Amino acid sequence: MSKETEVWSAALLAGRLTEIRRELHRNPELSNDEFETTARIRRWLEGAGIRIAEYPLRTGVIAEVGGRHGGPVIALRADIDALPIQEETGLSFASAVPGKMHACGHDFHTASLIGAAYLLKEREEELNGTVRLIFQPAEEKAAGARQVIESGALENVRAIFGLHNKPDLPVGTIGIKQGPIMAAADGFKVEVQGKGSHAAVPEAGIDPIVIAAHIITALQSIVSRNVSSLDSAVISVTKLHSGSTWNVIADKAVLEGTVRTFDEEVRSRVLARFDQVVEGVAAAFGTSAAVRWIEGPPPAINDETLVELAWQEAEHLRLLPVVPAPSPAGEDFAVYQKLVPGLFVFLGTSGSQEWHHPAFDLDERALPVAADYLASIAIRALGYYAEGSGGKQVL
Repeated sequence: MSKETEVWSAALLAGRLTEIRRELHRNPELSNDEFETTARIRRWLEGAGIRIAEYPLRTGVIAEVGGRHGGPVIALRADIDALPIQEETGLSFASAVPGKMHACGHDFHTASLIGAAYLLKEREEELNGTVRLIFQPAEEKAAGARQVIESGALENVRAIFGLHNKPDLPVGTIGIKQGPIMAAADGFKVEVQGKGSHAAVPEAGIDPIVIAAHIITALQSIVSRNVSSLDSAVISVTKLHSGSTWNVIADKAVLEGTVRTFDEEVRSRVLARFDQVVEGVAAAFGTSAAVRWIEGPPPAINDETLVELAWQEAEHLRLLPVVPAPSPAGEDFAVYQKLVPGLFVFLGTSGSQEWHHPAFDLDERALPVAADYLASIAIRALGYYAEGSGGKQVL
């Protein structure tokens, strides 16, 4: 029996996905450098008879299953990049690349989507349309989704689905939430212009460190006084640099950080108020300050209809659906949701550490659960759209 027609038992699938996940884990690659990862994904898919759709992507893979009888296109997405973190898990399959690690579980996401591809391939003749498989690069730099869109790979897609492992949820649990589930994540860099002088005669200069300190304090009033108590926002200054020695007042201070919000209107208001506070405080001290924004992904906001479909499918598969707390982390899956209806869920993995921790790991028993869920929700969504029940195509 060829791999193309092989029936994947639960045990066989679990074993194969574990092998795939561990090979990816041993060989992490950073955003937009996922060349070997791309080659591995292509090899695993082609070995199962799954067709590769050639789009102009430097890294990443687009593949398709189905489409033999026409019908709508549904997309499933996984991210494939790793992080610049030195692994401290002690696992037998720990990263073999110094300073690089799959500390956010993208190896798990990739293996799960490959598993879904295998399951969908078994049922290809039954599919009421096409399932497009998006193995996306550069999620950690919030750049990959835009690259995929620019390549044309989202064209004709009626709806898109993605998931993220969730260490604090047990295996067998799936977090499904209507509305915002991940935050908008914007970065900032503020340069405060000072005037250098000897530290013993501060009146001869303009101290940018004092001004930066006042700016940092004033920024916190945005959340407490410009954002409703019914909404949510976080402003974190995570870096401050100024000066080069102990007895000189510097001529510049630079501070950096991030703003997290779950609502576009709140996001716009906070960013506008941020600029006003920075400029106003600097002006009060007789100088100026410039803000440079590093635009991140918007909030990931789930489509109401897809939430209902996902909840029904979770119950059908005898998973435990729960409504999770939204995460203030950012996720560029949200960029797809600006263009087509989308659903992003949390898949329980019973982990001991949170994302981006050097000792991050997860329970691999969740691999076949995730693969089965992705394949099943794609089949359910194809049936929904094939029946003309809704879902407007906007591209």
